[in-house]
Amino acid sequence: MTTRTTPDAPPAAPLIDLHSLVAAVRRRRRLWCSMALLGLLAGVAIAVLLPPPPTAMTKVLVAHREDQPNDTGTLIRTDVALLETTRIAGAALRSLKSPEKPEDFMEDYRGSGLTNNLLRIDVTGDSEAEAVARAGALADAFVADHVRRMWEAAKAEAKALLDQRDRMRDELAEVNGAIGDRSPESDPEASASIETLFARRAELNSRIADFDQRAAEARTGTPQVVVGTRIVDAPRAVPHSLPRAAAADAAIGLVLGLVLGIALAAVGAVVADRPVLRREIAANLGASVIAELRRAPRRPARWQSRRTRAAGERLTATLARAVRGCAEPVSLLELGCARDTRAIARNVAEALSAEGPVVVVDGLSGPGPADGPLDPADTTEGGGEGGASGTARPCRLGVGSVAPGTAWTDLPYLGDRTVLVVRAGHGSAAWLHTVARQLADQRVPVIGVVLIDPDPRDRTDGALWDGARTALRGHDERLDRRNGAGGARTERPARQNGTARPRPQAPAARVPDSDQEAR
Repeated sequence: MTTRTTPDAPPAAPLIDLHSLVAAVRRRRRLWCSMALLGLLAGVAIAVLLPPPPTAMTKVLVAHREDQPNDTGTLIRTDVALLETTRIAGAALRSLKSPEKPEDFMEDYRGSGLTNNLLRIDVTGDSEAEAVARAGALADAFVADHVRRMWEAAKAEAKALLDQRDRMRDELAEVNGAIGDRSPESDPEASASIETLFARRAELNSRIADFDQRAAEARTGTPQVVVGTRIVDAPRAVPHSLPRAAAADAAIGLVLGLVLGIALAAVGAVVADRPVLRREIAANLGASVIAELRRAPRRPARWQSRRTRAAGERLTATLARAVRGCAEPVSLLELGCARDTRAIARNVAEALSAEGPVVVVDGLSGPGPADGPLDPADTTEGGGEGGASGTARPCRLGVGSVAPGTAWTDLPYLGDRTVLVVRAGHGSAAWLHTVARQLADQRVPVIGVVLIDPDPRDRTDGALWDGARTALRGHDERLDRRNGAGGARTERPARQNGTARPRPQAPAARVPDSDQEAR
């Protein structure tokens, strides 16, 4: 009995890789820093160009008959709502003899409850004196309205109690009349009826006295409410400090701009889908990252940092060994870093010229890639005493581009093998996948990827351990070395009369069939 084992399916790629998202947002720090700076400047400009109108403030102590220690602020919220009514606004405007409409005046003030019994009123005006006058008139109108409402409530309650007392008195008169009409009899039933009338009379007398007391308390409690409701903080202008306002608005604008910038950077990173991490770039290109290099600064090389110079020297030595150890010509194909690629090619040519002649084929025109096909005559001798016409076979190094608009069929004439020089975060995942497939179709193996301007906090692995055999660490390099040491290499005829030279069927690098697999 035989059993078949199926390979485990690869784990599904996450919808959003937080590591990649954070790296992409961090790389776009210019965007969110610019947005934060713009928000800061906007806050300062608003504070300077749009200062707040003159404002006055007053505080009113409001007493309520229904005050309870466990009140949750319902009463003071009711007072705030009553303050923002046309009745209070109209009374304040009448005291100021202002023709302004109450609806318009209500937009210039607001009330807020500080405690259960303390009300703050903020009023704006054209000047500080007008704002103070408005605040005083509004506070007086509110106090007068509150006192009037308390008086009306107390009078209504007292009148209701007195009316009830009068009804009890009328009933008491009827009971007294019934008692006076009865004559003393010896009948037990008559005696019981008289006792009931006497008990009813006593009850009515007690209730009448209670209503009198409650009515008196209702009238007595109103003066306490009237005295307790008053202005405790006289109307005064609120000082305005321009530096403090500018600092506050600048801080708010800075935070809002920073948040907006980070949000835009995150959305742009998700939509653009531009790989930044080593593992993503290597997976989409189907080749391992063999070296990293910071973007070439525009200042002279002697002003560069020691670490940058050391990284450039290591990269030059690595590429020089790769070109020297390959039997076929090697090309450097750039994506988003033409100037850096030219500098790398120049350094590699200088390193190779010390051992023999070097021919550099420049497939770039100006700062970008060439638009048309390459001309074999566009070759420049990089150095060497023998030159291109000497007895020694010159090393051939091509420089080209794989940016959008590239003539893919011209890439094999730059080199049979290539090193991709890619700027991190420049090309989308779909375009990196396209580059890998086009190079595979043209039978141009990728021996490695040089990553320009990598993320300094990237800790991912850029080596494809199950990738193509053409990597610098692969078997083909060792095979070429053994063939160069002990066996004869097959020389291919040059291109003549515009006819393409025959090319061996080199094994193509395995490239994923979809963007999801590439990622």
